[in-house]
Amino acid sequence: MSWLLRVRAEARERLASARETSSVPSVAPVSPTPDVVVVPGDEPANESVPVALRVGAAWAWRLVIVAVVLYGLFWMISLLRVVVIPIVVALLLAALLEPAAGWLRKRGAPRALAAATILVFGLLLVFGTLALVVQAFINGLADLTDQVSQALNEGRDWLLSGPLHVSQDQIDQYVNKAQTWLSDNQSSLTSGALSTATTLGEVVTGFFLVLFSTFFFLKDGSQIWRFLTRLLPRPARPAVRQAGHYAWHTLTSYVRATVFVAFVDAVGIGIGLAVLKVPLTLPLAALVFLGAFIPVIGATLSGAVAVAVALVTQGPISALIILAVVIAVQQLEGHVLQPLIMGRAVALHPLSVILAIAIGITVAGIVGGLVAVPLLAVTNTAVRYLVLRPDGGPAPGGEDAPPGTVPHDDDKAAVEEARTDAAEAAKNAGVPGADAAGSPAPAAAAGPGEPPATAP
Repeated sequence: MSWLLRVRAEARERLASARETSSVPSVAPVSPTPDVVVVPGDEPANESVPVALRVGAAWAWRLVIVAVVLYGLFWMISLLRVVVIPIVVALLLAALLEPAAGWLRKRGAPRALAAATILVFGLLLVFGTLALVVQAFINGLADLTDQVSQALNEGRDWLLSGPLHVSQDQIDQYVNKAQTWLSDNQSSLTSGALSTATTLGEVVTGFFLVLFSTFFFLKDGSQIWRFLTRLLPRPARPAVRQAGHYAWHTLTSYVRATVFVAFVDAVGIGIGLAVLKVPLTLPLAALVFLGAFIPVIGATLSGAVAVAVALVTQGPISALIILAVVIAVQQLEGHVLQPLIMGRAVALHPLSVILAIAIGITVAGIVGGLVAVPLLAVTNTAVRYLVLRPDGGPAPGGEDAPPGTVPHDDDKAAVEEARTDAAEAAKNAGVPGADAAGSPAPAAAAGPGEPPATAP
């Protein structure tokens, strides 16, 4: 209580001085809390814990929460994979077909008619190509079977008369083991057939879900995105909306670049197969085209299948030539196409691409490897944009601009709504310079190399 007695004594002295001079004393601010004297041994509990341990513990429980949330998210995606996978595939197809649908809309076609026309044209193209591939596979299957049988007979003769000195009894023993394994695992093969039937039902369901989702993404994609962003708080809408637009531009650029690279891979390896007259040239080229949608490793694995077919049907010389063709195509892709074309669509390090593919395949198999890189690309664009423009303005140009930040969205309603949201958020926050109509005052002149601060 010593501090209270001291304050009371000072007050009495001021009152006595005021009575003598007949003036109002000045009131000095009094600290609301007394001076705290720390006695050795009475330090707070937090002060006795080392700073490094406190920081590590704070990071640890936050990381645990993030890990739990990610686990729950992956669990939910796995539970709803029959719906999630078709939606992801529909997004990729919509990103591929959107430029063509936009071209029709700019020439006066209604949104529904443009989406339906492009979707039908795409289906005809896919099913027509698939029919050609299946027909080529059926036509070449007989020759392939004969050549494989001949190669097996030559391999058996080489084992009998070659340097390994394998006897006929040993070969028959291995054949009997294979037949015994087939008979013992007949139940497993039967259950696998039933599982295949179930998977076929899921594929049919997923196909129609992809079909309808792609149509509505092409027709009402911007309205769907605006509806989703309305679920967020109003101040966060402009930035998230613009980040979504830029991420969509990145996805569109990535899909188009991937299709072009896959086409070059398929044509290059297909020409090599056709020159050597390897059976199933068209189906193998189609396999290379599909495999190239998984960056870095897809075309290599599908090219290995082509090398194996050439080895079995035409011998090691043809296999070595096809291997050289595959390597040459991969070098063209890695040193020319990827830096010039893919580098403009995404800004990802090759190591991050490989790790993303590995994680995607581990989590979701082939589909995970297919969507891992585009998911990483759009996330990278959205995060970089939010770091550069947390207020929702246009991304700055130059080398620091995230990929896909050149706006070409023709939906003026989305732009006007973003401006309205930003103006209302500034007015509600009491930002000076907003007029009565809610429109902010003209911004200051942009700095060097920076566009005016207006929504794209």
